[in-house]
Amino acid sequence: MPESRDTETQRETLSLVTARVRDAYVRKPFYVDGADDIVSVCRAMAQQQTTSVLVRDGERLGMFTTTDLRDALLRDVAPAALAVRDVARFDLVEVRPDAELFEALWLMVRHRVHRLLVRDGDAVVGVLGQLDLVSFVAHHSHIVALQIDEARDVAELQAAAQRIDAMVQLLQDGGIKIERIANLVGALNHRLFARLWQLIAPPELIANSCLLVMGSEGRGEQILKTDQDNALLLRDGFECADLAAIAERFNAALASFGYPPCPGDIMLTNPLWRQPLASFKEALNGWIYGAEAQGVLNLAIFVDAVVVAGDGALLDAARAHLGRVMADNQGFLARFAQAADQFAEPGNWWTRLVARRSEQAVDLKRIGSFPIVHGVRSLALQYRIDARSTAQRLRQLAEQGHLDASVARDLTDALHFLMRLKLEQQLLAREKGEPVGNQVALDSLGALERDMLEQSLAIVGRFRQHLRQHFRLDLL
Repeated sequence: MPESRDTETQRETLSLVTARVRDAYVRKPFYVDGADDIVSVCRAMAQQQTTSVLVRDGERLGMFTTTDLRDALLRDVAPAALAVRDVARFDLVEVRPDAELFEALWLMVRHRVHRLLVRDGDAVVGVLGQLDLVSFVAHHSHIVALQIDEARDVAELQAAAQRIDAMVQLLQDGGIKIERIANLVGALNHRLFARLWQLIAPPELIANSCLLVMGSEGRGEQILKTDQDNALLLRDGFECADLAAIAERFNAALASFGYPPCPGDIMLTNPLWRQPLASFKEALNGWIYGAEAQGVLNLAIFVDAVVVAGDGALLDAARAHLGRVMADNQGFLARFAQAADQFAEPGNWWTRLVARRSEQAVDLKRIGSFPIVHGVRSLALQYRIDARSTAQRLRQLAEQGHLDASVARDLTDALHFLMRLKLEQQLLAREKGEPVGNQVALDSLGALERDMLEQSLAIVGRFRQHLRQHFRLDLL
């Protein structure tokens, strides 16, 4: 029986038992002088958009909060004449950055306080609030999202990107379903890209363009950072003199976050992937009517595009043009779908492979996930399915009667198993300091995993046969 969302949330919470205070959102310290009047302090709090400040008063360090403001207003002294030292609290409860989060929660309950001073030796790290702590324990992705939104420069955004990687490990260890991990990571990545674009691109460029992510990132199926696939559509007639330099800074920043440059150069730094809408439509025509194999690859990547910043109407216009050009173009659809069958294996290859498993490794993407992803993408393109993720495309194909519901379910299960297995191997490789890839050594798998892998690849094989018949690939 499938697990309920409540059960998965509980498992996610339990996986945080070993999380530390430093893993939560610790708000940076903001200080006022003890002699400052209450009105001045409240004005500073409004500017900083905070509900608490630290108060320096000689050797003492205290805290003033909106709760203390309530008490101050009940005094006979006017707020403008009342020094903040007279209403601040100086009996602060402290916690170390390496203390367990549940120790921090226990301290708050024991001392009946809503905030803890986080101190590392003599250095004040910041303030841990009860709402931030509870939010982290209940759903720690909220903290990553908050850090992304509040990043003031590329360096702070890089720290948020590293948090995403740590979160993936935590969710995986907690047994969270792979599709939920992928959805969550995808949403955070898109938020990260959008914030980076805001930090780098001028407002007029953002308003007159559309920043896209494509490929596995667009489908929401990239969990650990592999390579970049991004593009920029520009409004016709708009020009930006520094566009090349801006694109360079954007892709370089992503590389510093851990997203390697795309080997195929499918990035903003490539002029092909930063064009005005009219020019990009011409490129689409060339990919469809041209004879170059690269055109099929480029189109496959673009079909998965989603907007992360800017004017989404530009992508809508490009997709509408693609739909018009593709109408009833069965020849190109067959050529497009043929890529799903390019890594077909000879008969009985699995039996021979398992017999020599101590020496063998398999590429999970090449023989497993890619045929599913691209085959489903081909069907989605044919039937104008607007969904981006493979699971959503399969669901809509089944709902519209283009694919048997049992086949769609089997393909979804196989894809999710392959994604989970690949993530496990990638996390293990990262822990060992090895390159993160798509390979899995058969001798590292238990009997159950090998059986599930064999079953998943059998599902892939049957789907390939379906694609051959559906698109008449044997005639090409």
